[in-house]
Amino acid sequence: MAQPRQYTGDNLLVRPQHDPHDPDLILSITPESAGWDYIHFQARRLAAGRQWSFQTGEHELALVNLTGRYRVDSNRGSWQGIGGRENVFTAPAHALYLPRHTEFTVTAEAGGDFAVTWVATNQDHDPWLIRPQDVPISIRGGDNASRQINDTLPPGSPVHRLVLVEVYTPSGNWSSYPGHKHDVHIVDAAGNLVEADLEEVYFYKIDRPEGYAYQRVYTDERSPLHQAGYPIDALMRVEDNCAVLVPEGYHPVVSAPGYTTYYLNVLAGSAQSLANQDDPRYSWVKQSYTSIDPRLPLY
Repeated sequence: MAQPRQYTGDNLLVRPQHDPHDPDLILSITPESAGWDYIHFQARRLAAGRQWSFQTGEHELALVNLTGRYRVDSNRGSWQGIGGRENVFTAPAHALYLPRHTEFTVTAEAGGDFAVTWVATNQDHDPWLIRPQDVPISIRGGDNASRQINDTLPPGSPVHRLVLVEVYTPSGNWSSYPGHKHDVHIVDAAGNLVEADLEEVYFYKIDRPEGYAYQRVYTDERSPLHQAGYPIDALMRVEDNCAVLVPEGYHPVVSAPGYTTYYLNVLAGSAQSLANQDDPRYSWVKQSYTSIDPRLPLY
């Protein structure tokens, strides 16, 4: 659960950062900066031949190529040719899962950007390279709420907490719609998980440099922060290489006309799950769709 604090558009929207001590860093999110318990996230870039080294410690970790191609050498194995897509709009990602107590070095075989995320764990799982050909791709929604879903690290994967999803929203379309939330862990009388308590990062890429999308994050009386007197209602204009934090509440997205929006979702929390509940005011929309946007899938 998010720590009690007042969230606004100013602290939910994370813009690209410049760190003179870490020039390859694009953006960084920590549990301390986000006010939550689990997710660390970074977007990084490496020129060809440059390296970045890290230790997972007491965390499980996943690396996702955005552009470029990488080699990873570690005390748990080595992997080459991770990546290779021209940009995020041309193919699914590779993702490399690494367990706790792993020391590794990333070397750029071809320069580009990658995302890396890690969360605390007390479990041990095997390293796992997820290849694009193994990633399920589906179309969700309908009409102008059609979007493409790449289940990079879906629920049921042999990991502890992490879930990774790539989402593509065409020009003018809505995504993560109708708004849904996952901020309370609820199990029904039959033992089925109805909703998980999940933190979430949206990391954005837009297909043209001047492009943008809008994302709203808002709570109602069903969210713990709202009940504690810290309601959220923020509308953010997001651009390339920005991130949005979703500590609680509903979080729909709309892509500006003329631009295709990509986001990488990172989720972690009370279960390795995507169990959620719609905003009940808008759930009816799902019964009204008559077609799928013909622009999808993108590839």
